Amino acid sequence: MTKRRFGKRSRFAVIIMAAALAAPSAWAQQAEPAPKPGKPINAGDVLSGELNAMKGGKKGKRAATYQITSEPRRLPPPNGLCNLETGPETFQLVTSSDAQAAQLKNFIGKEISVKVDEVACAQDAGQMSEAVITKWSVVTKH
Repeated sequence: MTKRRFGKRSRFAVIIMAAALAAPSAWAQQAEPAPKPGKPINAGDVLSGELNAMKGGKKGKRAATYQITSEPRRLPPPNGLCNLETGPETFQLVTSSDAQAAQLKNFIGKEISVKVDEVACAQDAGQMSEAVITKWSVVTKH
C-alpha cells in the first residue's frame, strides 16, 4: 500500500513541477506588448518592398498578378487596418495595361518603390494580398 501511495504522490509532484516550470514562459508571453500599427499610407505616398509575381485570374484568362511585400502600413479611413492588428504587409498591384505589366517584370524578386494613388483593403476571397493598389506608378531612382 505504501508503494501505491508513494507512486501517486510522485506523479502528482511531477505534474506540479511541470506546471511550475511552464508557468513563467506562459506569463512572459502574456506580458509582451501588443504589436503597434504600421505607418499610415495615403494617396501620393511611396511604398517600397520586394516585388513578387503570382499567378492569378480565372481559368482561360490568366493574368500576371504582382505583389509587394513591405512593412505593415495603415490605410486611410474607412479601410484602416484591414482587420489586422498592425495593418497589411502584402499589397497587390493591379495592372491596367500590358505596358504596366511589362514594366513590373523587370523588378520581380527585387526591391521596388511605387507611388500609391489608390489603395484599399482586399475584398474578394480569391485575393492573395491583404490590400490592393489599383492606381500606382513606379518610382525610379536616379
